[in-house]
Formats: sequence, C-alpha cells, structure tokens
Amino acid sequence: MKELNNCIICPRKCGINRNITCGYCRVKNQIKLAKACLHFWEEPCISGSRGSGTVFFSNCNMRCVFCQNYDISHEGFGKEVSIEKLAEIMLYLEEKGAHNINLVSPTPYIFHIREAVKTARNKGLTLPILYNTNGYENAEILKSLEGIIDIYLPDLKYYDDKYSIRYSKTPAYFEHATAAILEMYRQVGNPVFNDDGILIKGLMIRHMMLPGLLFDSKKVVDWVLDNLPPQVFLNIMCQYTPMYKAKYFDEINRKLNPKHYESLIDYALSKGLENGFTQDHGSATEEYTPIFDLSGIE
Repeated sequence: MKELNNCIICPRKCGINRNITCGYCRVKNQIKLAKACLHFWEEPCISGSRGSGTVFFSNCNMRCVFCQNYDISHEGFGKEVSIEKLAEIMLYLEEKGAHNINLVSPTPYIFHIREAVKTARNKGLTLPILYNTNGYENAEILKSLEGIIDIYLPDLKYYDDKYSIRYSKTPAYFEHATAAILEMYRQVGNPVFNDDGILIKGLMIRHMMLPGLLFDSKKVVDWVLDNLPPQVFLNIMCQYTPMYKAKYFDEINRKLNPKHYESLIDYALSKGLENGFTQDHGSATEEYTPIFDLSGIE
C-alpha cells in the first residue's frame, strides 16, 4: 500500500515506511484484529437491542497508562487478516443482526478500512460505519474517509498538554483532536436517528473524566459547547478504573470522586449542554472490559 511508504496517518507523522517496518503505533502494513462481536455496552443509541457490530483493532498511536484494553493496544495481541477478511467480518456482523459496524481504535488502519468498506459495500453491506477513535487524528488524512464513515465517535480526552503527555505520551493532543473533530463534523454533521432511536449518521463525542482533572474536563466541555452545535451529543463518562500502569501514578490510582463528576455534569448543564449521556458511578468497574480471544475473526 503506497500510502504507507512514508506514514503520516496520525499527528506523530513518523514518516516510517510501514511496508518495511512499524511506526510508533507498532503497526506494519497488515490489519491486526483482536475480536469481532455484537457489543452491548456502548451508548443506547449505538448498541440498541441487537448490539453494535464491533471490530477491535490491535495496537494504538497513544500510550495511555490507564488503558483498559492494554493487552491489545500496548501489547499487540491479535491476529493479522487481509482487507478481504475484514470485509467478510463486516458482512458476518450484519448477518448476526448488528445495528452498525463499530471500528474501535482504527487510526493506523485508515487506508485498509477505506478499501475494506468499499469491498463490503460491493458485496451488499448496508449498515452504517462507525469510527470509534481516541481522537488523536490527522485531520487532513481523515478527509480520505469522507463518504466512507457514517458516524464518528471520537474521544476528547484532555485540554492541557501536560496531562496528555504525562498520562498518554501524546503531545499537542487537544490541538489535533479538536481539528479532527471539526473535520469529522464537516463530513457527517449533526446526529441522525432512525425510527427506533438508533444513530445512523453524525458526530458524537466522548469525554472520560480522570481523577483530579475537574478543571481540565471543564475546559473540554467549554470547547465542545463553544465550537459545535447543540445537536451534537457529548457523553461525559465516569467509568474510569485504574488499570495497567495507573498504579505508578498516585494521583490517578483511584476511582473518580462522585462529587467531582456531579459537579462537572452540573457545569455542563449550566453552560447549555442539551444533548448527551451520563453514567452511573457503578460503571467504574473492570466488568465491562472485553475478553480478547480472537472470536469472530478465526
């Protein structure tokens, strides 16, 4: 794939020839997947009653110390598959009754995904394609997905660079994530739902609050409300659970203070948030972490 000869897919712009070796994301030129299944733990308008047809990609362009999927994102567990196989998996998930095809951590595979979706569409795939990303995207590269992706579901993790660097080894995260989100909105616009209340097109943003970062989270809320129409949904999440290497960072080696989360929700409402989701404090558990066993792939 010639686009990988000098890889600039994400903001790191490694310039690595991924047809020969791996970039920062630890991805070479093959798709690598860890699981494909019907997923029932996304937002209600995504999982619906039949589940979201979720494809978990291995490896990542960020290094979040608290990552709940660290065994695939950091340690690279998974199996290499072809573009044709990815297309077949999408069709399989549609046959299983999925409401959508949910591509989790897709960034290093943008060009593979573009071809796989085209192949699957030519074979009869009709489901919306959902791009479920950490937000650290190159907005210019995202333009190549216009007309391919129906729903964008980006994280907006941090406002301040000191946190994105400390906890995710990711410089200029907010700058690049917000530019990417504006490009996503340009492509797909406000959320559109079918008669059953299932999201079929549009932008929805996630922000998971971290312990001690109330001020930073307020800045994230400010940007969303100041730069996007009120129709765009913001999911403010309290599911943070200290996992993986969070134990080495005392300040985040704990669950979220419920009062801080409630304060953030009150702040968002006072600033004019009209559409969004919140979570129960009981969602902060390892119970919702998938078991990556290559199911749906082999």
